Amino acid sequence: MTDRMGSTGLIVPRIGLGTAALGNFQQAISDADAVAVVDRALALGVRYLDTAPLYGHGLAESRVGQAVAKVARDELITSTKVGRLLREDAPRDETQYHDGVPFYRDVPAAGPVWDFSYDGVRRSVEESLERTGLDHFDVLLLHDPDQHLAAAASTGYAALRELREAGLVRAIGAGMNNSAPLAELVRSCDLDVVLLAGRYTLLDQSALSDLLPACEARGTSVVIGGVFNSGVLVDPAPGASFDYIPAADSVLAKAAAIREVCRRYDVPLAAAALQFPLAHSRVCTVLVGARTIDELEMDLALFGCEIPAGLWADLRAAGLLDPDVPTPE
Repeated sequence: MTDRMGSTGLIVPRIGLGTAALGNFQQAISDADAVAVVDRALALGVRYLDTAPLYGHGLAESRVGQAVAKVARDELITSTKVGRLLREDAPRDETQYHDGVPFYRDVPAAGPVWDFSYDGVRRSVEESLERTGLDHFDVLLLHDPDQHLAAAASTGYAALRELREAGLVRAIGAGMNNSAPLAELVRSCDLDVVLLAGRYTLLDQSALSDLLPACEARGTSVVIGGVFNSGVLVDPAPGASFDYIPAADSVLAKAAAIREVCRRYDVPLAAAALQFPLAHSRVCTVLVGARTIDELEMDLALFGCEIPAGLWADLRAAGLLDPDVPTPE
């Protein structure tokens, strides 16, 4: 296992805080409540914070900035993303809606505009520094370049590479919800890290076929987000979400079957989901996306839950895990 990010000297903790929920993802919260979550995370020893301009159209970055202003910069590892600029005249981005309802609620009017150009990436970093009040980021990620791979791999990557060479950022990479295009970027660019959401979980290990082998070959580290697959791996009840929308019956059935195995060992389903990705040798960190202090404290407690080896063996035997997937010892 590794806690070093790629070939850099950046040592990262095994658990970090993702901040999409603190940017009003699917539910609006106040500045004070969002800042309180980050404050509590810092008080409990969380030192890796991941954010992005997209999250709440700048709300998450500004809220993170309010919280981290109270702690020494050298105690933190921060990552943000590039590829979207926030502009008042932004066209509606249908990828950020489901059934006409926006994923982000009650956000500023300035919306995201795709821009993986060299200048666009540099501007994005400067604007994120202004929103957070930080003097630098430790990690910069190309954000969701699924339909913009050529630009991300050329002009976008060139801007990040220069920032790394100048010592203005310690690690560079990309973050996506799909593993195949992320694997393409790993093969074509010199990336230190990738952030993958939802494709290496107890429900979905599809990254085993493309991204994770590419990262093994290139020595690229992996940060895993979406460990609960939007909630279905916390409670697979009817109406639970998978990939941000209502889960299909087949997904609910598989999650419920996994939960039944966990119950035999008196292990919360969410604990198994949180700990599972860390067994892979390229995974350095998992992110939790708590919206409240109670959720945060629950997630951190799950991280310390003891899970018997027999649970993983039973999941394999039931065909609920890929037979080649590594599991925690």
